This record gives sequence, C-alpha cells and structure tokens, in this order.
Amino acid sequence: MFTGIIKDVGRIGSATRRQGGLRLKVLFGNTDEFANLSIDESVSINGVCQTVVAFGDGWFEVDTVEETLSKTTLGSLRHGALVNLERAVRPLDRLGGHFVLGHVDCAAVVHEIRELGSSRELWIAFPDAFSPFIVSAGSITIDGISLTVAKLEPLLFAVAVIPYTFAHTTINGLKAGSLVNLEFDILGKYVARQLGRATSSPRADSRIDEGWLQENGF
Repeated sequence: MFTGIIKDVGRIGSATRRQGGLRLKVLFGNTDEFANLSIDESVSINGVCQTVVAFGDGWFEVDTVEETLSKTTLGSLRHGALVNLERAVRPLDRLGGHFVLGHVDCAAVVHEIRELGSSRELWIAFPDAFSPFIVSAGSITIDGISLTVAKLEPLLFAVAVIPYTFAHTTINGLKAGSLVNLEFDILGKYVARQLGRATSSPRADSRIDEGWLQENGF
C-alpha cells in the first residue's frame, strides 16, 4: 500500500522485452529513501505497484507482465523517461495522501493544463465506465500522485496542482495529449459496488413490516 506522496523522480535506465513482459531498470537519486531496497519489495512506479527483482547502487529492476502493460503506461517507457517513485508505506508512517494500492484502473489522456497564478489546473479525460468511482473533492491518484478532484464534468475532471508538487513530480513534463495512469479511490470503488448490488438485488425494495413478520412466523 502507498500514500501517493512521491519520494523521488527516477529515470528509466533501460526497458527490455522479456518473454512477453518488460524488464525495467530504474535509476534513483534519493539514496536516503531507496538505498536499502530488498528483493520482493513493492515500489510504485508512476502509480503502478511493481516488485523489485534486482537492485544495486542507485538502481533497481522490476518485471512488468502483460496484464500490467495492457492497463498502464509502463509499456511506453523508454530509456531516459522520468517516473514518480514511492516505496510501500510502513505501519508507523504518516498518511499524508490517501490509501493507494498501486493497482491502476486505466490509462487516461491529459485534456488541458491551465496556469492559475502560481498553481496549475490539470484536466483529465477518463473513460465513462469509471464515472461511478469519482466525486468532486474526492481523492484520485495520477501517475502515483495523490491529488484531490477539484472540478468534475462528464468524462472530464480537474485537479489543482500546487507549485511544490509541480516541481517535484513528473507533472511538470505533462502536456495536452499525454497519457497518465489513474487509480480511483478504493473506498469509492467499494461503495459503488455495494450500492450496485443493493439496487440490483431482488430484495432491495423489501421492507420488514407487520405483514412480513406474520408471513415468516413471527
């Protein structure tokens, strides 16, 4: 589990196809945060939970499988590409963002970036199938960054990006047409699923009244 608070912007050292998957070598600069990595540890790369399979001084490698490549932007990464990095949360860490699993729901397109004084407003176009999982003022993860939905329209939402986040993540390299990874809030997904079950259940409109109690022997 992650929080969406980016700890470093890394760089892709290599991207090598292997038996249908992809081996990514990631270079990092924040040695205080990433120096003591271990095999089988989870790391978020642009919001995608990946498992460390090898590591060394200033680098680590992950194997990305076809399922992940089909749902995320990792397959488009090439040598030199910048990526947002976060290690899995520890039980004693402060939860500065929100609960992020690193299980990306879909790739989406940057629709527009507006400059608003010192901040920026990032508009994202998203698939209609995910509309039930997004609400105004709710949490959302964009390329691993925990952000808040500031505005919501049909198939479009906007987040406000403060100067610090813009300067210390890969958001500063985005432009209209860029692809990003989206993970919708897990709490919202569970609520939407339960509401869907309730409305589709044949007992959804049932009431416990005097007649029901008599029919059932009470």
